[in-house]
Amino acid sequence: MPRPRTITDEQIVVAARAAFLEQGFSATTAEIARRAGVSEGTLFKRFATKEDLFEEVMGLRESPAWHAELSARVGEGDVRRNLERAFLLYLDSARQIVPNLLLVFSRGYAPAHNPLLERLDNPMREDTQALASYLRAEVARGRIRPVDAEMTALALLGALLHFVHFWLMTHRGNPETLDAGRYVRGLLDLLWPGLEP
Repeated sequence: MPRPRTITDEQIVVAARAAFLEQGFSATTAEIARRAGVSEGTLFKRFATKEDLFEEVMGLRESPAWHAELSARVGEGDVRRNLERAFLLYLDSARQIVPNLLLVFSRGYAPAHNPLLERLDNPMREDTQALASYLRAEVARGRIRPVDAEMTALALLGALLHFVHFWLMTHRGNPETLDAGRYVRGLLDLLWPGLEP
């Protein structure tokens, strides 16, 4: 009869996240196992490779909630409010994911030098496609004016991603940090006239 698990996968992921954030992808599985209080063998029984563990730490294995939110809202409610809700969800998840993506990119942008990029596909492209798909669907219904959906999606996501970097660099110990809701409303105040039918 196998022994019951004394540590959860989530506890291993927490230990791995701390090691990766401190040391980047070069953190060893021995160090991760030590932090988690398990053997390397146990680590590899739960996660077949270090890359599998890294993917789990990054939180990129599932489609982001805001993709589903936008997809479900096509033709429903107020377009601007739909975008506001989706963008707030985007910012919430991006605050968690962006530091992890930066760890991936620290190994370089060329797949030949950074095989993790191939495993992750391209989350930024997926985000752009999700937003562009929503915009195209609303253009087809006459709920926003005809725009180049891909370029509009890139511009909006670029502005949101900039906010995430700004927030990550300034939020610690700074009560004056810009509020996400205020930022999203201000961004749409600026750009909505170009989308409004």
